[in-house]
Amino acid sequence: MWGWVLASCLAAYALKVSGYLLPKSVLDRPFVPSLAAALTVGLLSSLVVTNTVASGQALVLDSRLLGVGAAAAALKFELPYIVVVLVGALATAAGRWAGLP
Repeated sequence: MWGWVLASCLAAYALKVSGYLLPKSVLDRPFVPSLAAALTVGLLSSLVVTNTVASGQALVLDSRLLGVGAAAAALKFELPYIVVVLVGALATAAGRWAGLP
């Protein structure tokens, strides 16, 4: 296991260093910023989904999903970030108060 962790750390470090070693002309291409943005959104989305519907090895649909849905709706209305967090937290609390796990 530690071998995989160390290999992942080395790969991440090599990727980060390669950004400094690449010529500026490569980094100025139009697809590079859009690719970086897409990877960031994909990673964040996968973390949110994993933390919302997974509990250990099991798939769990509970009040966390209600909170993420409410926060997504608040984002759709372009509310400030703190309001989005509060809406999600309140929706989760309301779901738990109503008896959802």
